[in-house]
Amino acid sequence: MSSIVATPSIFPHQHQNPRLSPSHPMSYNIPNSAGRKRKAEDEEPPADDRMSTSPSPSMHQRHLPPAQRITKRPRSGATGRPLSLPRLLETLDADSLRTVLQTICQRHPGLGSEIETTAPRPSVTSTLAVLKHYESALQAAFPFGGNPTSDYAYNRVRPALHSFLEALADFTPHFLPPHEPQAAQSLSFLDSATELIHRLPDWSTYQHRLHKQNAYDEIAKAWTVVIHEAAKRAGGIHLQYGGWDHKLGKHNHESGGKLQEPVNELSKHLGWIGSSQQQQQQQYPGRSDDLGSVRQELLSGTYGSNLPVRVGPW
Repeated sequence: MSSIVATPSIFPHQHQNPRLSPSHPMSYNIPNSAGRKRKAEDEEPPADDRMSTSPSPSMHQRHLPPAQRITKRPRSGATGRPLSLPRLLETLDADSLRTVLQTICQRHPGLGSEIETTAPRPSVTSTLAVLKHYESALQAAFPFGGNPTSDYAYNRVRPALHSFLEALADFTPHFLPPHEPQAAQSLSFLDSATELIHRLPDWSTYQHRLHKQNAYDEIAKAWTVVIHEAAKRAGGIHLQYGGWDHKLGKHNHESGGKLQEPVNELSKHLGWIGSSQQQQQQQYPGRSDDLGSVRQELLSGTYGSNLPVRVGPW
């Protein structure tokens, strides 16, 4: 006969406070399923549900650099350092760069010839720009007010005047034959250089005026050399065009007749060219005046159209 043992019900207020009586631990009825230790096969999920922790094939194909190679480099603090050569050259103006090159050439004379062969050939425009820079420095050196031709003004501008005259004397031979083969370039430079000499002051003292007179003498010799050489090339065709006879005559007038020698040289060659054309026109009167020169006929395409044509054996 089974007997039912009545278990007295325990209400929450009847439990003893474990903090007050720790010697009587409380017991709880925990289900057996929760108290059992799970087996290893219970913990492991099915094979289909497990997530594979092995790397995928695509991860094996990637070649990642080692971890030590991708570490960031620590930045050093802000420290001063000199500029590189290209940046340093960018900061130099023309005067500073010229001074540096001159100093280097003085220390290493062998570099001078290399610079001369490497540097581009000076043109008429660039050379005249340098001469006009010296002229501007000369004009700026004059004292404010007073007589610009007095001895006081000369003493004030004498260094700038000497710099201009030295530059003119150095640049002029560069445009003379045989160094300059093109007569047009030589004539163009001499024309502008003579204009610069005209603008030099006429000093009150005779000794001071010798600077301008010597400049006229040197430029007159240059004109004579260029005209003489130009007359030998292509029948003096460069002297016929450009109005050089009028330009040189004007320069001679402004200089007070100091360019008479090149004027005579030009007249001699132009007279010979004119007489040759006159004889040719008398021999072939059918030729018009505007086609009297070889250049005009070549440009117009009528060269030799009025000349007699020989037929038969030569």
